[in-house]
Amino acid sequence: MSQYFDLGDETLWNPSNGASRMFRRQVAVFEAELELSSGIGPMENAECQIDLVTFEAFVNALLAQHRRTSHAIVLALSDGFTATVLVLAERAGIEVHWAQLGAAPDGPLEDMQVSALTGMSAPGEGGSWAAGLREKARELGRRMPR
Repeated sequence: MSQYFDLGDETLWNPSNGASRMFRRQVAVFEAELELSSGIGPMENAECQIDLVTFEAFVNALLAQHRRTSHAIVLALSDGFTATVLVLAERAGIEVHWAQLGAAPDGPLEDMQVSALTGMSAPGEGGSWAAGLREKARELGRRMPR
């Protein structure tokens, strides 16, 4: 069995039930963290509709939050979800403004990693941050059937 994440009549992703269930649970976690709806609707009859406008706002907020953190554990917990969302965003035709995101983080930094040896760490350099995330999304995209 599998489930469908659709944008209108186009299927963006057709994962197994288990992958779909885990992804949708993570969607709820990140909606709560961002205090923002994802635009990913409920799963009904093995189909889930994505609202493009709401999803685009969610994607941009998710990426901005990811860019503002340097906490190793927070990044480890969010990298896979963020890369998966990026695949869906690209398939939906959402344009990600990598140059803007790669600049110094806009707004206050969040979840800074504190080390007794080195003090606080800052988010990584923008170009390498974007390149790493894009590569993770490319790898996942090859494994995300439509």
